[in-house]
Amino acid sequence: MDSGFRANPYPSYAGLRRKQPVVQVDPGGFWAVSRYDDVVHVLRHPRLFTSHGFQVAWEPAWLGYSPMAHSMLALDGEAHQRLRTLAARVFNGTAVRRLESRIRALAAQLAEGLAAQGEADFISAFAMPLPTTVMGGLMGLEASLHGRFKGWADDLASITPEPLNAAHATRVRTTVEEMTRYLTEVINARRREPAEDLVTDLVRAEVQGQPLTDREIIGFLVLVMVAGLETTVHLLGNALLFLAEHPDELARLRAEPMLIPRFIEELLRYESPVQCVLRFTTAETKLAGVTIPRDAVVMAVIGAANRDERRYSEPERFELHRELPSLAFGHGAHHCVGAMLARMEAQRGLEALLSRFQGFTRLSREVPWNLSFAVRGPASLPLRFIPAG
Repeated sequence: MDSGFRANPYPSYAGLRRKQPVVQVDPGGFWAVSRYDDVVHVLRHPRLFTSHGFQVAWEPAWLGYSPMAHSMLALDGEAHQRLRTLAARVFNGTAVRRLESRIRALAAQLAEGLAAQGEADFISAFAMPLPTTVMGGLMGLEASLHGRFKGWADDLASITPEPLNAAHATRVRTTVEEMTRYLTEVINARRREPAEDLVTDLVRAEVQGQPLTDREIIGFLVLVMVAGLETTVHLLGNALLFLAEHPDELARLRAEPMLIPRFIEELLRYESPVQCVLRFTTAETKLAGVTIPRDAVVMAVIGAANRDERRYSEPERFELHRELPSLAFGHGAHHCVGAMLARMEAQRGLEALLSRFQGFTRLSREVPWNLSFAVRGPASLPLRFIPAG
């Protein structure tokens, strides 16, 4: 949570990879794993490195119940597959392509709003409303509440083994209570009056012949909300910060828009929105010559693995034409089912921005970064938007 580390964690990651590729760190004595092959090993062996680590992390004693701790992200085996099968239906290629025209139109509308303002905080004016509107519409939640989704997501993403302070603890507890109460009301309303939305689909759904419980539905919706917002908001924020600081790359993309998908893939590696995922050891194990005890929380540091010099040539350099994929959306059984939607939102968002503007100028030297050990991106990004000639 240190401001210097949040601003640039990569030198510290490089030091870990070189000297302590598996080591206990604060907060909470988690075991940080920083090399690419070791991170893949952790993610590929769920029986040894179980996702119950998420339950430990997201439901600390000071908080009590947390919906994220009961989502499929915190499950393995049949319980995970039961919900993942349902998620795959929601986010398959056909379903995502149906959203494309809506995303394109919304991105164009938001870009026009930036042009009218001339100067604005990119996060609150574009990066946040694009995915919140898309996800809110998909779930069928009230448009008046879309602005609160990001606050809810930020509070859940900020959960730590110990609260940052008393105000943080109170805020997160209030968010969990408010969110749970609201979603329970929506579920009950859809049971009475079905609609064409995700909540109704979940109420009606049966997986392996069994309906979902209210707690499973709430966990599913909260996961969709948090994962759907945090990844895309930070991906877009990181993209505009990078382009504002690298006008040559901006000019290249404007001249060749077909390179935007490649830009997104390299940015996902270079500035991973998801910095780490947590797992829980089910037995004592050795990794990189270090013994990790049973019942330990392992932090697989994706942000470090994606810059591993053993995997990538000159990993600290942004290279548009890299061929090796990154771990930005995870690996194995828990690979992000919403990755296609996040990529589409980023691509259509960047297309709208690059066709409308020839440049972006930062209005502040300092970038305030969000506070979360799991995800990383600018909390705000004031920019001047220079219209295309």
